[in-house]
Amino acid sequence: MTLTLILLRHAKSGWDDPTLADHDRTLNARGRRDAPALGHWLAAQGHLPDLILCSDAERTTQTVDLMLTGARADVPVRHLPQFYNASPDMLLRHIRKQGDTATLLVCAHNPGIGELAHHLVTTAPDHARFADYPTAATTVITFNVASWADIAQGDCTAFVIPADLSD
Repeated sequence: MTLTLILLRHAKSGWDDPTLADHDRTLNARGRRDAPALGHWLAAQGHLPDLILCSDAERTTQTVDLMLTGARADVPVRHLPQFYNASPDMLLRHIRKQGDTATLLVCAHNPGIGELAHHLVTTAPDHARFADYPTAATTVITFNVASWADIAQGDCTAFVIPADLSD
């Protein structure tokens, strides 16, 4: 069986309101443009998830909502407070607990989400931005295992950032 994991860093957020706590920061104009484009790309590539695990921060919630709008998809989303600035180990523990979901998307924050992507791919993609995992970076990884509990390293089948989607 093949399991597919999509790791998404939230889209670009704003810093223009100093009264907001970091958890409450919202997407800026670029983030509101990039998230739907990523959703469209995921749908066009056949990478729509069956389930989304998402940090409960405002910027991750907005990213997922806009991504699903762009994908024209209705996918169940679980908002997890533990994913706010989570370590790669925390994210991986939750991923490994998933049941029969074939394709899972995780939306979280750096450094955890980027470090997890680096840890899980057998070979890093040939892309200059994979190393710093910028906002809205998206990695698609496949694993030839029967259960999420068994994932170790997998094949990176795609990596994209919003700038790659510009015409």
